[in-house]
Amino acid sequence: HNLACQKAQLEKFLDFNSGENSASIVNNYDWFKGMGFLEFIRDVGKHISVNYMLAKDSVSSRLENGMSFTEFSYQLVQGYDFYYLNQHNGVKLQMGGSDQWGNIVTGTELIRRKAQGEAYALTTPLIKKADGTKFGKTAGGNIWLDRNRTSPYKFYQFWLNAADEDVKNYIRIFTMFSKDEIEAIEAEHAAAPHTRALQKALAKDITIRVHSENDYQKAVEASEILFGKATADALKFLDEQTLLDVFDGVPQSTIAKSEIEAGINVVDLLVDKCAIFPSRGQARELITGGGVSINKDKVANTEVTISGDHLIGNKYLIAQRGKKNYHLIIVQ
Repeated sequence: HNLACQKAQLEKFLDFNSGENSASIVNNYDWFKGMGFLEFIRDVGKHISVNYMLAKDSVSSRLENGMSFTEFSYQLVQGYDFYYLNQHNGVKLQMGGSDQWGNIVTGTELIRRKAQGEAYALTTPLIKKADGTKFGKTAGGNIWLDRNRTSPYKFYQFWLNAADEDVKNYIRIFTMFSKDEIEAIEAEHAAAPHTRALQKALAKDITIRVHSENDYQKAVEASEILFGKATADALKFLDEQTLLDVFDGVPQSTIAKSEIEAGINVVDLLVDKCAIFPSRGQARELITGGGVSINKDKVANTEVTISGDHLIGNKYLIAQRGKKNYHLIIVQ
């Protein structure tokens, strides 16, 4: 299941059906499941000395606080993966983050000693944010390629909200823009930083490549909802997860569906049922002044009745007071 999910994600970037040059995805359990511990230490362990393993930064830096035998021996397991792929798939280069250097070169050493062959390692620096924290799944505010873990809207928002110091680095790493294109976008951004040209270019490019053009367009439309630019129609086409993502963090209330289906006066809804206004007088005053909307449609007067026809996805109402104060009403 994991392999199938990973392949579905990687198919957006790699071609698994191009003849001899096709990408392939393998599972190291396939070559380890039939190997016993004694066989492993006899055929693999004897080629790598303890001194060699202790000299690795990933080991020596952790000896003071202690590490398990499993952690210590992991470099042998990853090293054997490289050896197996070298012998059976002709793999000569393993790539990874700089923190994988020790494990990868254990593989090149195993290939040299056990098969008298040559293999190579290529590592890149770990991506870090401007504040020095690691960019990765264990850090706070992480994002996933899987839309069920990070919706396209939240994925788009992550890149759109990147700090100026970070986005100059991200756009070079995560996009396919040329050097000239990046420098042109940087110049545009420097001339008018408030337009966030770098963030918008990065967010658009990576959202389309990881998800789709349609997901990108929906994310842009959803982003405009909170800033008052979107129309009532935009709300109707939001899927439930995106709607919940957009209004994540805004105040919420729940109301019985039977009350909505029977029809409820808008003032009763906003004051008595959801406490969006502290008093009926204040609610009436703002409605009369055109300052209250339900699902982005202005409430015409205090006699308006809210019914099941107003529900978004047969479950939600979005109340808006003024330009920026939103309230999510969940009907259940």
